[in-house]
Amino acid sequence: MDHQQQQLFSLCSVPYVFNIKKHFFVSLFSLSLLIFSTLVIFNLVGSSSSLEPLLRFGLLSPSSQNSTKDCDYSKGRWVRRTSSSSSLIYGEECRFLDSGFRCRKNGRKDSDYLNWRWQPHGCDLPRFNASDFLERSRNGRIVFVGDSIGRNQWESLMCMLSQAVPNKSEIYEVYGSPITKHKGFLSMRFPQQNLTVEYHRTPFLVVIGRPPEHSPQEIKTTVRVDEFNWQSKRWVDSDVLVFNSGHWWNEEKTVLAGTYFEEGRKVNKTMGAMEAFGKSLRTWKSWVLQRLDPDKSYLFFRSYSPVHYRNGTWNLGGLCDAETGPETDKRRMEPDAAHNRYIYEAIEEMKYQHSKVKFLNITYLTEFRKDGHPSRYREGGTPVDAPQDCSHWCLPGVPDTWNEILYAQLLSMNYRTKFNLQDQEMDQKQVQREGITKHRLV
Repeated sequence: MDHQQQQLFSLCSVPYVFNIKKHFFVSLFSLSLLIFSTLVIFNLVGSSSSLEPLLRFGLLSPSSQNSTKDCDYSKGRWVRRTSSSSSLIYGEECRFLDSGFRCRKNGRKDSDYLNWRWQPHGCDLPRFNASDFLERSRNGRIVFVGDSIGRNQWESLMCMLSQAVPNKSEIYEVYGSPITKHKGFLSMRFPQQNLTVEYHRTPFLVVIGRPPEHSPQEIKTTVRVDEFNWQSKRWVDSDVLVFNSGHWWNEEKTVLAGTYFEEGRKVNKTMGAMEAFGKSLRTWKSWVLQRLDPDKSYLFFRSYSPVHYRNGTWNLGGLCDAETGPETDKRRMEPDAAHNRYIYEAIEEMKYQHSKVKFLNITYLTEFRKDGHPSRYREGGTPVDAPQDCSHWCLPGVPDTWNEILYAQLLSMNYRTKFNLQDQEMDQKQVQREGITKHRLV
């Protein structure tokens, strides 16, 4: 055997091949362990900053993070609008805005609060497409139920959707009512799509009424936590239903104002606001499961919208007019509102019976936006010494982002109105019939 044959035999020998395989598998195992460890650390940390290195080194596919269905839009950061996203969807001239939300018209000079967009961690919000939203909602009803912050969101969506209507004057209020905060029910119709977008003012969702006979004098009104609001019969046939509640569920606006909680036709003076809120959500849940069609109704309950009074409460000199940009110091941010836990738990309990129910979580992203309130720029006629408004929102403004997330979640559920789907099925059957006829003629 010559020298070259000896070398070839040596390379092909079992020990040598075994050593190569051993090193290969050790290297492969080490690489797998490194990737697994990195992913575990990322999940434990749970921060957006840890995602960026993984994407940069190709350990996570960016495409896997951009799925509309899997994205958590509630976590992210506010970033400045770029030139490609700088144009606003609408302006203060939108005729559907309450005068109290037109902050620049009411004297606000700075406009930087308009220059921010929400960027979720690891994915993007789909661009709001008003034409698509209107078409998906054809022959339907979109209904907002809740307090005046819900009206804020309703007016925002009205302005956003109207941008796809060339002749905006054709949109009208069904009952001829003006857009004003003094109206508790408004229904706007888009005639081309046969669509109504409605707002129903019900701050507590449940019934508010007179106390039972012979109640103590300090009990002026009661909130019946086990009786759902009587207006609810109007909401049954809606296609998209967005609830919100929370700002009235505190001791200041209830017990301290002479409003106590009633259950089983008995007033319970020891029941606190948050316990009563939890009971009212159980009443809401029962109504949803009994009255709404799970195949038709796309149901949302929006989370608590933070307030930003500084150096005092709303009625004790609290201010927010000095704020001109999003919060950068997280130590100044309030913890998650207790209301959200009750809302989330109620929704989780009903998901198996109503698959189209969603928690519209906007609290964290909104907590940053201390700059987005009307503050001292109130509507005309407001007394000079009136408290600042650090609860509601300037429009255009933060509620536009809530509606972008609402649209994104509807897209993830393949939203279309029931009538719209029926029309599609009829169109498809018509095409099939025409195809069969044409085939026979040929």
